[in-house]
Amino acid sequence: MELISNAVSGILIEANSGKIIYEKEKDKKVAIASMTKMVAQIIILENIENGNIKWDDVVTVSRNAADMGGSQIYIEQGEKISIYDLMRGISMASANDATVQMAEVIAGSEKKFVSLMNKKVKQLGLKNTVFKNCTGLDEDGHYSTAYDMAMIARELVVNHPKILEFSSVYEGYLRENTANKFWLVNTNKLVRYYEGADGLKTGHTDNAKYCLAATAKKNNLRLIGIVLGEEESKVRNNEAMQLLDYGFNNVKLKTIKKKGEVIKKVKLNKASSNYISIVLKDDLSVMEGIGTNKKYKYKSMINDIKLPIKKNTTVGKMYVLDNGKKVSSQDLVINKSVDNLSFLELIRNSCINLVNGII
Repeated sequence: MELISNAVSGILIEANSGKIIYEKEKDKKVAIASMTKMVAQIIILENIENGNIKWDDVVTVSRNAADMGGSQIYIEQGEKISIYDLMRGISMASANDATVQMAEVIAGSEKKFVSLMNKKVKQLGLKNTVFKNCTGLDEDGHYSTAYDMAMIARELVVNHPKILEFSSVYEGYLRENTANKFWLVNTNKLVRYYEGADGLKTGHTDNAKYCLAATAKKNNLRLIGIVLGEEESKVRNNEAMQLLDYGFNNVKLKTIKKKGEVIKKVKLNKASSNYISIVLKDDLSVMEGIGTNKKYKYKSMINDIKLPIKKNTTVGKMYVLDNGKKVSSQDLVINKSVDNLSFLELIRNSCINLVNGII
């Protein structure tokens, strides 16, 4: 079946596994416009998660950021604005000025921030993406592919789901309680008109034409669709919805084991607990065709556990096997924090064991 006939390239994946459902020229290197900002969003969210910055931090707008053209929220030099509002501007309005301001907050300059972006795509194992700026404005040597964009979108929604709180909002005021309030309308119309859509990122320049990373979730199945190089925004939106429809009509997500299910109990020596349980970090699921009902085998790989260790630390993976082939996986974590026993506690326990005849 031919889909997205007007797109230069595109792809549809299942978010949990990253498995490809449909593809068209997925490795073709093209301009991707403001979809570039998805990597900026990853870096912003990592800095929030690491405590380097906070949502309510207020920053002073630089001249460089205020002078950015293209899509913007019209921040002015010297203006005070929160990181939360800057992220809303990036996520809803695809604001170049807000993106450059955040680049300067995190890295000191756009150039240094772009270096972080290029480093991030390499960390994700992506080989066909190079950034020259943080906004996606047309520039020689700035490119990506439908596949790489899908993996970047997957990194956002799977590992930084906070992004969906921004990307799913269709409209609202920025700086609402100030004299400089600004009405935002999401550039991604799918979040209003497509059932289950809650993101993710639009893009448009003369070279890239109209692009979209769309994600939607129905019946616990999350899909990510990428369309690149569309001639019109309406066609872009329709073909992105066509991709999502194809996925939801043809595949399902089968949950094999539930989040928190105990996979193994491990005995510990010289620790504050005698045993810990190794559990699934999230549901272990596999994508199947509608009407399919396969039986699967499992395989667990558990690392050496070194104390002390904190609750929810990843200690291995569990794989779903279909005829010996890995088709899905989920992280294994420990269910509670465990400390080393101190020297005095070890002596005390040895005495107790001696009295009880254990040693």
